[in-house]
Amino acid sequence: MNNDTIATQKRQLLDIANAALEHWELNGKLSLIKYRENAVYRLDTVCGQRFALRVHRRDYHSNGALNSELTWAQSLRQAGLQVPLAVPTCAGAPFASIPYGPGSPWQVDLLEWVTGAQIGSCEEGLGDDPEAIANAYRTIGEIAARIHNHSEEWNRPASFQRHSWDLDGLVGEQPMWGRFWELECLTPEQRALILEARDRALSDLRNLGQGPGDYGLIHADLVPENVLSDGARVQVIDFDDAGFGWYLFELATALYFIQGDTHFALAQDALIEGYRRQRSLGDDKLAWLPLFMAVRSFTYLGWVHTRQGTETAKDLTPRLVAMCCDTVERYLKRN
Repeated sequence: MNNDTIATQKRQLLDIANAALEHWELNGKLSLIKYRENAVYRLDTVCGQRFALRVHRRDYHSNGALNSELTWAQSLRQAGLQVPLAVPTCAGAPFASIPYGPGSPWQVDLLEWVTGAQIGSCEEGLGDDPEAIANAYRTIGEIAARIHNHSEEWNRPASFQRHSWDLDGLVGEQPMWGRFWELECLTPEQRALILEARDRALSDLRNLGQGPGDYGLIHADLVPENVLSDGARVQVIDFDDAGFGWYLFELATALYFIQGDTHFALAQDALIEGYRRQRSLGDDKLAWLPLFMAVRSFTYLGWVHTRQGTETAKDLTPRLVAMCCDTVERYLKRN
């Protein structure tokens, strides 16, 4: 994808975002702050208000699935977790549908603005402050446990629907993020290694099962960038990947991109300590963590495989392939 194509896409997305504002009867300046699965803008209104506006990737979530995400966020807030809520349109809808070009309408929602700073960054590494690292991952662990506790206690609406990070979604014939073993740049040796690990993961996931203490609703992207701190107030953002999955998959996601960091063991211990402050996690269950690190690595290969024309995929693919091979080698050696 060349720069002209990217620039054209961004202009189109901004047109969609501006068209959506009339559904909230708002006027103001839109500033792009993130463009990956969704285009996320900061909206500064003429009245001095601030919101986050999301233009969702077309056809990624059904209307029912997006509505379920927003419903779950509201339930988490009611349970005491700090998450941004959607602002209903003037017509009372949870999000707007904007016709633009051929195909289905674009989903656009407006969220409360979250103040604060990211508690860390996977891309920039953990840094050199052991206390800050431990505090950040202890916080993530506590939040993960509270989300999982809520998952088991909440009576979901009958209409609730979200995707599943289950056996089929992770290692089935049509994984949710794509057939990772078909990534074109894999060498024959890398593909053979990944397929061996996939076969082992299929067996292990079947043996583990989906008991209520192991499997439920998860955030599925609980990395430091998605946890914002503003003094004593800690908020969780970006529920776009949220769905049903194993709770250990949540912890693997939090740890995956820092595996090579000097302070990885410190971060992992702090994450588990924080989790156990809020929820039981036995060593017998924790022993499955390498399995979920392996299947997490598969999902990222699937992601770039189905987005090979994007600049993000081009930049990330070599690193993700190397990380996946290292991760699955460790997994296979432990079994």
